[in-house]
Amino acid sequence: MQRQFKDYILLSLKGAAMGAADAVPGVSGGTIALISGIYEELITTIGNVNISLFKTLQKEGFKAFWNQLNGNFLLALLSGIGISFVLFMRIAKYLLEQHPVLIWSFFFGLIIASIYFVGKQIEKWNIASIVALLLGTIIAYYISTLPSLGANNSPYFLFIAGAIAICAMILPGISGSFILVILGAYKTLSDALHDFDIKKILIFMAGAVIGLLSFSRVLKWLFKNYYNTTLALLTGFIIGSLNKVWPWKTTISVLDSTTGKIEEFVNISSLGNLSIYQQQINDFETYKTVVEKSVWPSSYMGDSQIWAAIGLMVFGFLTIFILEKIGNKH
Repeated sequence: MQRQFKDYILLSLKGAAMGAADAVPGVSGGTIALISGIYEELITTIGNVNISLFKTLQKEGFKAFWNQLNGNFLLALLSGIGISFVLFMRIAKYLLEQHPVLIWSFFFGLIIASIYFVGKQIEKWNIASIVALLLGTIIAYYISTLPSLGANNSPYFLFIAGAIAICAMILPGISGSFILVILGAYKTLSDALHDFDIKKILIFMAGAVIGLLSFSRVLKWLFKNYYNTTLALLTGFIIGSLNKVWPWKTTISVLDSTTGKIEEFVNISSLGNLSIYQQQINDFETYKTVVEKSVWPSSYMGDSQIWAAIGLMVFGFLTIFILEKIGNKH
């Protein structure tokens, strides 16, 4: 695909949107890639990384290698993702801690619009597409309700966790960071990053690389042979993820990051919601949500901020129209 400089600027902006989404636990950058029109190219590009690439480098030189890699696409996209992730991570952390209802409202509106824009790409509806849609919805919803397996301190378990989490990260609607919590690898990885445990970090990265290269080939094959069914499945994943990003929650259980143990939240606080408790004690690190339940705004223990929340849902919904318009530019 021939691209001009302005096209690469747009690619970087799409990457920036993906990075911003990945900075928020519970939101997948894969969703942004899908609605902005670059998902299939991204999956195909990753899936084409193989031994023949390095043979091309050896025999034909760097330029041929770079073209076969689709290097300009990857460079523009990854630059946007990296810069946005670093910059937005601090902003997202503050918003999640201080204004959780508002930021989740924005992403809820964004995902509602995503369902329409991704679903309309399905060229033909049939029994297989409908079954795939329902299956994807059930799987994603089920994942969003799973409790953590508890902390697993085995460094080699990180390899498996890395492979599974990276697959989730490129699937629309499923959050890789949430998968790490479910698998019980969240604390092990965060401790490794904090302590600069190079061995554990490299093991996790190796699992992530192998998982990404393997799973992207599966997705590439599915798009080639079952385009409509695959899109229906991915649309279902997005629908099922709505439970995860619903703004009003009651906290059921939490992970104590100091011990790695899971505790019932009612034994810690009567406030009903971890975010409210964390704001009250000004401690956002000790406890992490493991299981939570979506509730109506009227049943939310804190300030539901209903009108501001609705406004941000509408803003998130309209944001997708901009991304979709950008996605249609080639």
